Amino acid sequence: MARAKNVLWIMCDQLRYDYLGCTGHPTLKTPNIDAMAKRGVLFTNAYVQSPICGPSRMSFYTGRYMRSHGSHWNGWPLRVGEPTLGDHLGKIGVRNVLVGKTHMAPDLEGMKALGIPPESIIGVHVAECGFEPYERDDGLHPTGRPRPKYDDYLRQQGFEATNPWEHWANSGAADDGSLQNGWLLVHADKAARVPDEHSETPYMTRRAMDFITEAETDGRPWCLHLSYIKPHWPYIAPEPYASMYSTDDMIPAIRSERERQNPHPVFGAYMDMRYSRNMARDDARDKVIPTYMGLITQIDDQMGVLMKFLEDRGLLDTTMIVFTSDHGDYLGDHWMGEKDLFHEQSAKIPLIIIDPSKEADATRGTHSDALVEAIDLAPTFVDYFGGKVPGHILEGRSLLPLLRGPTPPDWRKVAFSEYDYAMQDVRLKLNQPIERCRLFMVFDGRWKYIHASGFRPMLYDLETDPQEYVDRGDDPECAGIIARLQAELFDWALHPNGHITTPREKIAAYADNQLQVKGGVLIGIWDEKELAAIKDGIAQRAKL
Repeated sequence: MARAKNVLWIMCDQLRYDYLGCTGHPTLKTPNIDAMAKRGVLFTNAYVQSPICGPSRMSFYTGRYMRSHGSHWNGWPLRVGEPTLGDHLGKIGVRNVLVGKTHMAPDLEGMKALGIPPESIIGVHVAECGFEPYERDDGLHPTGRPRPKYDDYLRQQGFEATNPWEHWANSGAADDGSLQNGWLLVHADKAARVPDEHSETPYMTRRAMDFITEAETDGRPWCLHLSYIKPHWPYIAPEPYASMYSTDDMIPAIRSERERQNPHPVFGAYMDMRYSRNMARDDARDKVIPTYMGLITQIDDQMGVLMKFLEDRGLLDTTMIVFTSDHGDYLGDHWMGEKDLFHEQSAKIPLIIIDPSKEADATRGTHSDALVEAIDLAPTFVDYFGGKVPGHILEGRSLLPLLRGPTPPDWRKVAFSEYDYAMQDVRLKLNQPIERCRLFMVFDGRWKYIHASGFRPMLYDLETDPQEYVDRGDDPECAGIIARLQAELFDWALHPNGHITTPREKIAAYADNQLQVKGGVLIGIWDEKELAAIKDGIAQRAKL
């Protein structure tokens, strides 16, 4: 009996595109992820739909742009009724399961208005973004917030504390044994107090393997979203990863003094944010980046554990494996910390897809430079499981054609991303109205255009300026390029997939088959002769 198809969708939090061996980092050791790239396709132009955790993930989980799903910031709920990947997979009998982070917030007001108890089956489905939560852990647990199951696990291992997550897994110790807060960048060079095997990344790997083991007796196909918390801050790693890399392994900062001279107002405001000022310091980079690299190698080691587990169970032949990130991390590049804007360090993500189908054998170990968006994963999964992609809802495109052959000639020519900074101090610095705090990126593979409501645009030429040092948004010689990309943005903004309750087939059939006349609604017809001609035309089409 043939085994069911499955999808293992692995996501890291805040992992940059260029911080893997297979994407060009000269010193970072990621042999297991590199081996995954050799078994599948590495996409070199993959972009998130918003360069911040919550909105980016909601786009991944709905297959829709931020402008369509409406979740513009971390903690902003998806409205009740917004279709998710879980809805699409559920219709074809596939479990959509979560281990790890989602950043999903429930629409409690919407559920209350509709009389949906949050603890009900429907309420959990809506509150968990369409996932079956095997173990959810959003990864940030300061004292006073709801506690994760991971706390209980740590206590079972003897790591007692009021907040074990913070005091053991995300804090270090000074030479005298005193606790050093892992939230603070100055302590990023200290080893986490928890041993490697009990830290978050191996723990989540084991929980994923627990699910897969249990699912073998269930028999239903599954899509498992294994969503790691790291290398997102707190930047602190257990040994041996805490001391695995040094400043000698760091690549030079990608930044120029010119960027700070009369910058675009929005860029300038972000360079002045606290986290940017601190991460632009050389001493901060020297402490944070080796630890960030160590956390990535820890993830890579867990990829080795996970792939061996799948191999031992004979699941590699039927499981599509996806490795990606929700956005990047500036790490002091462009004088920035965190993410937020659209430089490659922030908006570009690693994306490796291993399609086990024989049809994909010809592309194994190749790179694709096609413009890919995060919203493409949802239709890819539906397509892989043999479902019909609901094109009136999903705004991405299935990647199966790119996994099994050359890029189709009608593939997208531009990629889009959005950002809303209304919740940030930047809005106050710029004195912008809440509804005008919007940024939009249009990238055609060479030119990256950023529309900033209320300000001039930004523009970068990645062919002549691959490091994005020179903003040409006010260069008169680029007026034609700006106009072209503005037109792309205008066309995209006017044509969202808004017909989510009515499939395109139904819309087409209405006019194609004259359903209004068939239903007896005879609008604007002159006489019986004209009516007879219309009915004759309907009959003739029915014979085709």
